[in-house]
Amino acid sequence: MLERFFQLRANRTSVRTELIAGFTTYVTMAYILFLNPAILSATGMDKNAVFFATAVGAALVTIAMGLLVNYPVALAPGMGLNAYFAVVAAQHTGMMTWQVALGAVFLSGIIFLILTVTRVRQILVEAVPDSLKHAITVGIGLFITIIGLKLSGLMSIQFVANAGPSTAAIDKAVGGAPTPVTLQFFEWNITLANLVHDKSALLALIGLVLTALLVVMRVQGALLLGILATTLIGIPLGVTNTQAFFNTPFLPDFSKLHVGDLDIAGALKMGLLEVIMVFTFVELFDTFGTLVGTADRAGLLQRPDGQKRLGRAMLVDAGGVSIGALLGTSTITAYIESASGIAAGGRTGLTAVTTGLLFLASLFLLAPFVAIIPNAATACALIIVGVLMMSAVKKIDFDRMVYAIPSFLTIVLMPFTYSIANGISAGIVFFVLLAAAHNRVSKEKVRIHWMMWILAVLILARYVFLGSE
Repeated sequence: MLERFFQLRANRTSVRTELIAGFTTYVTMAYILFLNPAILSATGMDKNAVFFATAVGAALVTIAMGLLVNYPVALAPGMGLNAYFAVVAAQHTGMMTWQVALGAVFLSGIIFLILTVTRVRQILVEAVPDSLKHAITVGIGLFITIIGLKLSGLMSIQFVANAGPSTAAIDKAVGGAPTPVTLQFFEWNITLANLVHDKSALLALIGLVLTALLVVMRVQGALLLGILATTLIGIPLGVTNTQAFFNTPFLPDFSKLHVGDLDIAGALKMGLLEVIMVFTFVELFDTFGTLVGTADRAGLLQRPDGQKRLGRAMLVDAGGVSIGALLGTSTITAYIESASGIAAGGRTGLTAVTTGLLFLASLFLLAPFVAIIPNAATACALIIVGVLMMSAVKKIDFDRMVYAIPSFLTIVLMPFTYSIANGISAGIVFFVLLAAAHNRVSKEKVRIHWMMWILAVLILARYVFLGSE
């Protein structure tokens, strides 16, 4: 039955190989079960509820990918996208409540489905230059790293709501009136005295070194093992709350779930353009790149039905966005860690189904372990994820300024303005302006897709009429 349904022989694989590949993918991405609740709890969401949504959402959408598309690709709440969700819906400082944010994610999923069916999504991805796509990945990696450093206690970030005396003096010197601004101060907290008194920061530093060693030694599931080892080391340091393990049932408290707690009406009040800019656009390129990259690695795109199946995969991915919001988590998307299962021989949807079933089984086993994971343990994994995403910088064409400047602005504005959308917006607008100027004076023309002009106009209108975040 498995042979016929998944076409194992035609894909030169076996049940045993697919099961091993599915387990390999699960081990390499199971860290999201620990990280996602820790990140989204900053919005006021219940950790157990987020854990439930993460496990069930990843299981359902990954199994759907295996059964409907026969792809060895797993999906779960995306890193970077969940961090962005936590920022915009953060308690006391966010631009919306987490209920409204879930509503916005749900709407972005509907928009994703429409864009996929009408092929606009494919056009958007084709329109943006490769250098800019890679810059988005790098910028998100730096954004995640800053969040990890903040969680670890190794670096503090202070926000000032209004202009201080020094800023007012600058305004006066340039002849302008003092205006309210938002400043960020990054302060390192790595001193012997601080590490002695701040056990959490010390644990994070130990965990970072340990996880980095595991990654360098190419240990399978290095991030997951790093989180678990750091949690154990935190017990004698007094950072890991072991009491939470005994107070947490192995099955999450279903009375606290956030299933259906999304506020679609509140998201609509923000305006459709804002919803698109905040969530849809941010997740667009990362998702497409992951699907294409993993499918190409498995040799699936070279088959006669390669493009057709990729279209079906994009539909499943788009549907997963809204499913995740209904369950109570941020955007569910394809995971680049699927490449580990493909490297282990996974070639069909049986790999994905295996990974999905393991996520479902995690629901009944891991809840107490999730409850005791300290921020210091998740922080070191976030920093390493930033490193992995930073590797895309080598694919950016820095030899040509028409690509280098927009890419650079995309990368630096994400962490420095604490906004992924700001970085993407600046990159697109600057590319269109610089490429147009370049084409007027150079015989070697740079292609500007017509969709890029539309995006640039929409972005400028967004900042003129809606302002920055």
